[in-house]
Amino acid sequence: MKDFLLEMGRGFAFMAEQYHIATDAGDFFVDLVFYNVVLKCYVLIDLKTKRVSHQDVGQMDMYVRMFDDLKRTDGDNPSIGLLLCSDTSKDIAQYSVLHDSKQLFAAKYLTVLPEKEVLVREIEQQKEIFYLQHNQQNRDDS
Repeated sequence: MKDFLLEMGRGFAFMAEQYHIATDAGDFFVDLVFYNVVLKCYVLIDLKTKRVSHQDVGQMDMYVRMFDDLKRTDGDNPSIGLLLCSDTSKDIAQYSVLHDSKQLFAAKYLTVLPEKEVLVREIEQQKEIFYLQHNQQNRDDS
């Protein structure tokens, strides 16, 4: 979590994972909740392993509204909702509430790969280990 917070930037305080919100419509769970002491607002993050949908956007809009209504106190700025998804949709961004909202954002996330030199070095090391083990096994079998 510490590395994740460092990558997010300054002022983030981790509040909860799978934050539970109970309503008369049912139970809802926000994947990650932070409070940013610099921005003075809650930052809600929902992680999606698929392409973002209008349901995802509507759900995040609801989470932001709930937090603003139930959790925000005097001096807090409006909450921010961030959808991190494996794939984005230009149409969803253009035609959903994402288009007009200053509080909701969708972003495609990518896994970070090591630099080419690091990968080449690792492959070479693994090949060397394989050859050493293979040669040792051949000697043991003889």
